[in-house]
Amino acid sequence: MYGTTLTLRMIWLTAALLVLGGLGGLLAQALHLPMPFMLGSLASAAAAVALFQHGALRDYRFPLKFRTLFIGLIGVMIGTQVRPDMINELGGVAISLAALAVFVVLAHAGNYQIFRRLGGYSKATAYFAGTPGGLMESLVMGERAGADLALLTAQQFLRIIIVITVLPTALSLWVGHPVGSAAGITTGAAAPVPLLGLGLIVLAALAGLGIAGLIRLPAGQITGPLLLSAAITLTGAVDLHLPFWLIAVAQVVVGVSLGLRFTGMSAAMLRRSLGMSLLSVGWMLLLGAGFALALAQVTGLPFLHLLISYAPGGVTEMSVIALGLAMNPALVSLHHVVRILLTVGFMSLAEKGMKLDAE
Repeated sequence: MYGTTLTLRMIWLTAALLVLGGLGGLLAQALHLPMPFMLGSLASAAAAVALFQHGALRDYRFPLKFRTLFIGLIGVMIGTQVRPDMINELGGVAISLAALAVFVVLAHAGNYQIFRRLGGYSKATAYFAGTPGGLMESLVMGERAGADLALLTAQQFLRIIIVITVLPTALSLWVGHPVGSAAGITTGAAAPVPLLGLGLIVLAALAGLGIAGLIRLPAGQITGPLLLSAAITLTGAVDLHLPFWLIAVAQVVVGVSLGLRFTGMSAAMLRRSLGMSLLSVGWMLLLGAGFALALAQVTGLPFLHLLISYAPGGVTEMSVIALGLAMNPALVSLHHVVRILLTVGFMSLAEKGMKLDAE
């Protein structure tokens, strides 16, 4: 009986948070903010945490399997953007992917100095808080190395939240007008998608998630469905284009789950972590902009596409931004998967080859 009551409470709280997030998204859309459904829902969930984390939201955890399904749907959407003519861009993409290794090393080195010298963090905490990707891996390895797990968790989640909040707004200010969804650009199928089509979309997402789990794909929640839907799309046999409303719902789910990450953070920790994260993200965005500017000249790839590709957010979140800004989400996703692979690889080598003290 207690278990049933607890499950019903979790379902009702999840539903209430999603409704709140959806309303936040609609308000952000009415205000012509960039990425309205993700940023509006994130802000709404963060506000709910601030008000109710010691009350109604105490011990609440957003259902990860539910979030995973919607990340899979975003992966399907990105996969449908893969076109045969993208093969012509492979030369430039290869150069850009190779440059990511240099970016990861420089970004991590700068972050370590920020957290160690300015923040006064221990060596282990500074090292793993400064990784420009590999969120879960950095938490696991950091805890083993003796890092302050609460501080490390705050820094890594704030990195993603700040990037997805600042970047779309900064791009709108930089070009002098709203861009992407804030300018009225929508993604997804224009015509209504029949029930059978929706079923195929969900089936593709589930199959992609299953395949990713079996072969242990990196960032498998999004890459599995992405690769499967890309393969299906390139055959021309099935149209898997998602309706706009489903993309908006997926953004709300991702936004709410991110906003809930503020749970458990004290005001003092949040102030300290936020200041350090702003410095860290600022360094990585400036570095990424420099790489994007140079690579745009060398490869011919669009500067803004490269800027989003080098921004240190999560794979899912940055791919959603690319969708919302009417950019090439497949190109962006590929860069972020490689960035995470490089970061995790470097972390693994460091864990084996050096001793980080917790101090």
